[in-house]
Amino acid sequence: MIKVLKPGLYASIQDLGRYGFQNYGVPYSGAMDEYALKIANTLLGNHENDAVIEMTMIGASLQFQCDTLICISGADMQPKINNKAVSAYKALEVKQHDILNFGAVKKGFRTYFAVKGGIKSDLVMDSRSMYQGVTESYCLTKNDELPIEAYTSSTSNLNAVLKVDLDYLKQTKLAVFKGPEFDLLSELQQQKLVSTAFTISNTNNRMAYQLEEPLENELQAIITSPVIPGTVQLTPSGKLIILMKDCQVTGGYPRVLQLKHSSIAILSQKHTGEQFSFKCV
Repeated sequence: MIKVLKPGLYASIQDLGRYGFQNYGVPYSGAMDEYALKIANTLLGNHENDAVIEMTMIGASLQFQCDTLICISGADMQPKINNKAVSAYKALEVKQHDILNFGAVKKGFRTYFAVKGGIKSDLVMDSRSMYQGVTESYCLTKNDELPIEAYTSSTSNLNAVLKVDLDYLKQTKLAVFKGPEFDLLSELQQQKLVSTAFTISNTNNRMAYQLEEPLENELQAIITSPVIPGTVQLTPSGKLIILMKDCQVTGGYPRVLQLKHSSIAILSQKHTGEQFSFKCV
C-alpha cells in the first residue's frame, strides 16, 4: 500500500483513459499529459497504461508501506524522499516507511508519479481513471490507501536508457487541425484565429481551458455533435474553449479547431496567464 498523508491541491489516479463507453455519455478521462505518463511507466518497465498519480500545481505527500520502485515525470514539483531531493525521469528505489514529498510546481503544471506494476485501484469500465460520478471518488484524499505490488529487486539491475525530450514543456505553438465548422468563419476570422497569442484564463481544469482573448463571430449554435479532448469550441460571445480529458462527449458550440493529440499534453502543462498560439497542420 501507499498511504496518502497529504493529497496536495488536486491529485487523482489516471491511466490512458476510458474508451468504448462514449455512446453512454462517459468521458474519456485519463492522464492530461500522456507523454509524461508513458515515460514514467516505460522507465519502470511497466505497461504504458498502468495507473499513476497525476498532481496539479501542488504535490502530494505519500508514505510507502512496502519496498518498491518509483518514477517521477512531468512538471518539477521538487520531489524529496525522507527530505532528500531526488531526480525525476529515473527509476528510484524506496523502502517501507519512506515518505515522498512534493512541493509547489516550479516548471510546468502537472507531475506524474508511477510505481512498479502500477497502482492497483479498482477497474471501472476498463479503466482506473478517476472521474466524478463514474468512480467512487474523483480525487485523492488524506489517509487514502492505494494498493500496489511489493518489489524488492535492486535498481542496480536496471540498465535501460531512455532519451527524454522535455522541450515540449516550453513550446508555445499548439499544432491543430481545422475543425468541422472552421470554414464557416470569414477569412479574416480564420487568420485571426491562427495568428493571435491567446492567454489561458483562470477558468481551466481537467474538463476545459477557457481563453481570455475573444474572437468576434456571428456563428449560430450547431446541432449537438460529437466532441473529443482537444476540440476547440467557439461560443457566441467569442470565448474560445479547449476541451480537455474530462470533457463531455457532445456539444452545441461550433468546433473551429481540433488539437493534435500531442498538443493536449503541451497545453496540460500550462496554467493561468501563460500564452500560446495555434498552428494549423
